[in-house]
Amino acid sequence: MESTTENKPIHTQTFPVTGMTCAACASSVETILSYTEGVKSALVNFANNTVQVAYEDGVTPQFLNEALQDVGYGLIISDKNIQESVEEEQEKHYQAVKRQTIGAAILTIPVFVLGMFFMDWIPGRWISLILTIPVLFYFGKHFYVNAWKQAKNRKANMDTLVALSTGIAFLFSAFNTIFPQFLAQQGIEPHVYFEAATVIITFISFGKLLEEKAKSSTSSSLKKLIGLQPKTLTRIRDGKNEEIPIEEVQIGDQILVKPGEKIPVDGKVIGGSSFVDESMISGEPIPIQKQAGDNLFAGTINQQGSLQMNATAVGASTILAQIIQRVQDAQGSKAPVQKLVDKIAGIFVPTVILISLLTFAIWMALGNENVLTHALLTSIAVLVIACPCALGLATPTAVMVGMGKGAENNILIRDAESLELAQKVDTIILDKTGTITEGKPKVEDVFWNEDLEEKEIKELSEILLGIESQSEHPLAKAICLDLENQNLKPISPNSFESFPGKGVVAKTEEKDYFVGNSKLLEDNLVEISEKFQSFAQEKSNEGKTPVYFARKGQTLAVLSISDQIKAGSQEAIQALQNSGIEVHMLTGDQEIAAQQIAREAGILHVKAGVLPSEKGDYARALQDQGKTVAMVGDGINDSEALALADVSIAMGHGSDIAMDVAKITLITSDLRKIPQAIRLSKLTVRGIKQNLFWAFIYNVIGIPIAAGILYPVNGFLLDPMIAGAAMAFSSVSVVSNSLLLKRKRI
Repeated sequence: MESTTENKPIHTQTFPVTGMTCAACASSVETILSYTEGVKSALVNFANNTVQVAYEDGVTPQFLNEALQDVGYGLIISDKNIQESVEEEQEKHYQAVKRQTIGAAILTIPVFVLGMFFMDWIPGRWISLILTIPVLFYFGKHFYVNAWKQAKNRKANMDTLVALSTGIAFLFSAFNTIFPQFLAQQGIEPHVYFEAATVIITFISFGKLLEEKAKSSTSSSLKKLIGLQPKTLTRIRDGKNEEIPIEEVQIGDQILVKPGEKIPVDGKVIGGSSFVDESMISGEPIPIQKQAGDNLFAGTINQQGSLQMNATAVGASTILAQIIQRVQDAQGSKAPVQKLVDKIAGIFVPTVILISLLTFAIWMALGNENVLTHALLTSIAVLVIACPCALGLATPTAVMVGMGKGAENNILIRDAESLELAQKVDTIILDKTGTITEGKPKVEDVFWNEDLEEKEIKELSEILLGIESQSEHPLAKAICLDLENQNLKPISPNSFESFPGKGVVAKTEEKDYFVGNSKLLEDNLVEISEKFQSFAQEKSNEGKTPVYFARKGQTLAVLSISDQIKAGSQEAIQALQNSGIEVHMLTGDQEIAAQQIAREAGILHVKAGVLPSEKGDYARALQDQGKTVAMVGDGINDSEALALADVSIAMGHGSDIAMDVAKITLITSDLRKIPQAIRLSKLTVRGIKQNLFWAFIYNVIGIPIAAGILYPVNGFLLDPMIAGAAMAFSSVSVVSNSLLLKRKRI
């Protein structure tokens, strides 16, 4: 894409970015590119690992890449499309993290065994030294690289804590292995801590592997959306049909869409008649009849008949392409919540370093005998007891138990962020069809002519089943299902004729029968009594669809068809509102039907006739009011709002795309699981905070003792080995506390 400013062409291009591991990295990439000569703007989409750069003519992608490579990042410059490049890079990075984790784990196991059970075996120390070097400086080198990047930006995070503690533990252990006599001559046991360093690297690498696995699924939803558009289409030119790639279609081209095919681009019907499933746009389950002059949308599905259409929008201009773009933008616009551990580490790490340095300085200034040894041991003990093992366990152990508890209750949670954030939700948006309601039209009521006897009604029901069994209309399926459930056998008509927009006319040996709307009956001179008219009007006012069944000269019955509220929806909505959560309902359905469902469900905030893009706008407007918004949906038309919401929840029976975009899936599609998910979130966050307490209580008590605060009182110095044991016990406390969540009821 090109534009011009001050007579200089401006190129706007999107590149996949390599090397980004956190929100701080994304910010760095954005800043570096923004200050690069010739760049007008840079916008990073961290969710998709891409950056959109607007740059002047004369600036090359290679130049931009070089600017980033100086600080450890890079751009992928490829002829492949962006999505393919991003997916390749994500898969490559996931495989790299997987190799690092497996390699570290294989070497850590013997180091751990030697350190815990053969600590006094001298050859074991040399074996541990040799095995620890690749764990730290090959499989775990990224921790040190990232820590260095943070240090250059005057920041500290979990990587800083990992690099510092493992680095110090390794150097101290290596020194004691190579020069054991240095401490031994002063009567101090030269302990080694190789197992502590390797276990920390391996465990945290495993955590990062799980993160990458979850992150790689982000792009799969977009891939499925893109897959909704066919790769080829049938163009009609000079009276001949030709199959062409979709990229070649132009506005104004005539296109043939066969039964069962997806509509390839947006356009208008110029010939033929069919029913089209537009649920991806409207969310409504009933296919819509299309005739000449009606609009068609890319990605929707043609059902029975053939259609000829005129292309009115192609490529990025189609409704489907706009949905894809908005979902992509929505996923990137929501910056990941910075991990609580990183926030704490940002304060904790500099504090620990300062305490360690002060400890060394004070001992050097005030110590007497063996001053250097005591200064070294106490400063190292401070760093070892501040080891991040328990801190690293605090969040993931609680989250893993919380996710497991959710799975037991048919609540699948994909990431820690949603589990942590659900407890803050104060506003929930519910899609109507398939979320609050069943999402399938059903016969709700049948009003038979009072003059008919029971035996005659049974025979007429079997004739109706025979007629509707031959109909292609979506409502006919609902009528057939209802009649089949009554164990009726169809009586097939001798002839059958469909009248689009009205209904069907069928003939038996004796009579003509009509199934359809009031217009069909009027055209065939069938009188509709006042009772039938009143019943039909009442159902129409409730947003339900009346279907007439008649024969020559007599109306036999009126069937009321509707999408019914799920069992448990009212109870769930009431529970949410009682807990102070505001409930909103959005639907692409008509106003009358929406208001009726809202009244039945007890929802106060309703908006009908909503397009997919408007659902996202609605969610954003609520967020702009300072609300924490959860979106609950089941369809493609909900995908943008799901991606944009603070917490996204998909129904288990819904589309794959909705479940891919959403971070929480309700397997049973029961809305009563939403209050349970919020309760689970509160319990998990409480567990994380308790874990952080246990992770730090040992530091609060242990760091001053490690620094030698008791030495003037009773001559006690905390051996680094005891400091390591205290660190291990804090980890046991954290894990034990997390496991208590299993016993909680949600």
